[in-house]
Amino acid sequence: MQHSKSSLAGLMLGAIGVVYGDIGTSLLYAVKEVFGSGHVEFTPNNIYGILSIFFWTLTIIVSIKYVTLVLRADNNGEGGLVAMLALASSSVKDRPKLRSVLLIVGIFGTCLFYGDGVITPAISVLSAVEVLKVISPKFVKYVVPLTLVILFFLFWVQKRGTGGIGKFFGPITLVWFATISVLGLYHIASEPAILWAISPHYAIRFILNDPATTFIILGAVVLCVTGGEALYADMGHFGKKPIRLAWFSIVMPALTLNYFGQGALLLSNPDAVKNPFFMMAPDWALIPLVVLATAATVIASQALISGAFSVTNQVIQLGFLPRLQIHHTSESDTGQIYIPLVNWGLFATIVLAVVLFRSSSNLAAAYGIAVCTDMLITTILTFYVIRYSWKYPWWLCILSTSTFFVIDFAFWASNLLKLAEGGWFPLLIYGVVLIIMLTWRDGRELLHRKQREDAMPLKDFLDSVFIEPPTRVEGTAVFLTSESGIVPNAMLHNLKHNKILHATNLFVTVRSHEVPWIGLDKRLEVKALGHDCWAVTINYGFKNDPDVPNALTALKACGCELQPMNTGYFLSRDSIVPTVGGGMTQWREKLFAQMHLNASAAADFLNLPSNAVVEMGSKIEI
Repeated sequence: MQHSKSSLAGLMLGAIGVVYGDIGTSLLYAVKEVFGSGHVEFTPNNIYGILSIFFWTLTIIVSIKYVTLVLRADNNGEGGLVAMLALASSSVKDRPKLRSVLLIVGIFGTCLFYGDGVITPAISVLSAVEVLKVISPKFVKYVVPLTLVILFFLFWVQKRGTGGIGKFFGPITLVWFATISVLGLYHIASEPAILWAISPHYAIRFILNDPATTFIILGAVVLCVTGGEALYADMGHFGKKPIRLAWFSIVMPALTLNYFGQGALLLSNPDAVKNPFFMMAPDWALIPLVVLATAATVIASQALISGAFSVTNQVIQLGFLPRLQIHHTSESDTGQIYIPLVNWGLFATIVLAVVLFRSSSNLAAAYGIAVCTDMLITTILTFYVIRYSWKYPWWLCILSTSTFFVIDFAFWASNLLKLAEGGWFPLLIYGVVLIIMLTWRDGRELLHRKQREDAMPLKDFLDSVFIEPPTRVEGTAVFLTSESGIVPNAMLHNLKHNKILHATNLFVTVRSHEVPWIGLDKRLEVKALGHDCWAVTINYGFKNDPDVPNALTALKACGCELQPMNTGYFLSRDSIVPTVGGGMTQWREKLFAQMHLNASAAADFLNLPSNAVVEMGSKIEI
């Protein structure tokens, strides 16, 4: 991807605002949690050791793993766990069992994204508002209510789209990084020797002197890399080069300066350990810093919320969630969407998290498990991509990914120690989402199997119908069917009740594929069935927005031109009836039936004109 200097600068600014908001605000609580855990003795040597561990964690996990290696694994320009999943599964498509396992592993990680999407806004906004307790103990009782008010406003404005406020994200976050750099430099100037902590020997010495304590505090150290997944997830929006340049030229230096500035402050004022970030600021700058920090945390939360909308849309396309009501908030940018159910579901869960944990320190215990599990899954999927897609030698693939796997596993295992303290919360969210996704997938498979068992072959049926054809009327009938090659229920009902057949009949199947985009040249597969009947398959990637009427305009090249005012779309509205002894347990069948009932109308999802849709109901037992 080539960029002009002006567009590169703009993309870098956008990446700073959207990609790095989460990792840029992690310094509000990361150092505080390590020293506030009570496991690390407060000595100058330990301060040097912890800062060195922070620096090399950022270097190895973010700079080397994500920025250097994982960003190379683009799926037609797209990134993120769903794109990586599609890339890994397609690279082993000749191994169906392995492919199925990788799909489950990838969906496992996607479920954890929702846990991260709950904890990040809660801990970020709480950590910014909690500084009120530093200003005056009288404000303690206002921390949770004010946090909830800010979060409510954030979720309330989602329906308006991010386009209007998105242009301010980059400049505000750039001011944030400039501010934390200045604060860091100010304190480093008083203790310049703290910069020696960049040397890895301080980290190694700390680890060797007390490996047990090191293992325990890794659960807090990992907080400094929360948001690292966003580097990869937002690659499709900004491209590799702007993300890499923004990291190495602005974000990484700013984070390093501030973390080392916090260390310098702790050397000179050990009492600052209760909130080292905000105590870096002089008294006159404290309130402006709180306002800026709150704005930065809101922006970081916004990126996670927008990501939740995008991931949900992609998972729907892959067939792991039912259709949901989706609003496009921009006429020009198809990526800007709003999903009401996801928005308010996230908000309700975040309110529960804030009320339940009540402080950023308590939430920190819940934070790491989802992040570390996502990092582990990314490493596993990366192995299959570089081995089977890029065809790198075995030894190189194992050497590179095993190094990251060991580091990720150490962080993950450390976070398991916090399971009882709060780590159960994101796992609970994950469990609920995973059950929903697997129930929907398995239910759809049962439904399609039942439809295939009861259906008649389309070609044979048409041949029999046209022996003595019914009355044919002008216009085009588009029959939507989930299975190609079989007779749609909607057609059977139309013939039974109306006893007519349209002049032109299209049997349309919409297929979603495990690639981000499918171009217009591969959009349609058309097969003539005779008697002005056509079987049409419309192909979409998981980032494409389905639009059946628009896709069917390409049939003009085949001699079949649709007239909007003379075209009807016929759909079957299936009613699911759970049965005892079916393919799933009774409660899962009931859950699937309820999800199927409440799914957004297929007409809306496929962008069909509301005044030209005919739905015909039928009952199917599973």
